[in-house]
Amino acid sequence: MRTLYIFILSILFTASVSMGQTALPYLKEPTFKEGEKLTYKLKYGFMSAATGVLSVSKSNLKFSANDAFHLNAVGETSGAFSVFYTVKNKYDSYIDGDTYLPHLYTEDIREGSYTRKEYATFDHRNRSVKGRKGTFKTPVLQTFDLLSAYYFARNLDLSTLKKGDAFKISYFLNDEVEQLGITYEGIEKIKTSLGTVECIKFSPEIKPGRIFKKNSKLYLWVTNDGNRIPVRAHVEILIGSVTMELTDAKGLKYELGKKVSYSK
Repeated sequence: MRTLYIFILSILFTASVSMGQTALPYLKEPTFKEGEKLTYKLKYGFMSAATGVLSVSKSNLKFSANDAFHLNAVGETSGAFSVFYTVKNKYDSYIDGDTYLPHLYTEDIREGSYTRKEYATFDHRNRSVKGRKGTFKTPVLQTFDLLSAYYFARNLDLSTLKKGDAFKISYFLNDEVEQLGITYEGIEKIKTSLGTVECIKFSPEIKPGRIFKKNSKLYLWVTNDGNRIPVRAHVEILIGSVTMELTDAKGLKYELGKKVSYSK
């Protein structure tokens, strides 16, 4: 059961594309701004299972760069699920305001009787991450934690992306650098609680096992506008399905659905 909750809560944060040793092209102006706050609901079938809130503020910590963002995310179980299994996870990442690369990452994980704390610093020049259990080398020029990966991905230059293109995602998690494949599935309009919006559709790879069916597919829909925010994720599991939906969006840089020069 714990593995399922780790998965549904991490859906919000796993989204960074890695293409070998080449630095990833990114937008010079961020798609987000200070004061942005996104709220999500996670459902198991028709039941509310968890909520997640992501927010952006100005960093109160000083780093080598003059400007830095403080990214915060909290995910916790809700409704009937919290009665028999309680999850409350908190993630914080401090990123460079120009390159979106992380300086510092912390997490406070509380899942039932399991707890974990992480404190990781990033040395991008030497391609290393210093975490709780030592220093870890990375094969890529740009390395992220789960939270900074999500915000960096929103700022990727996708102008050359074509339907069917596949990439690798890379981030530091649980004392190692993880990688995952992701495929661009095209453009699709979907209905959300905030209205019908045109989205960029992705399909991150998943491994069949105790949770997923052999042919399970995870789909993620991100707004094809100036904000590029995930509005829905869906995956079939061995028993039922898990869905993430955006329920509220405040402090957006652009009106939801408004296209800009870098929209697909």
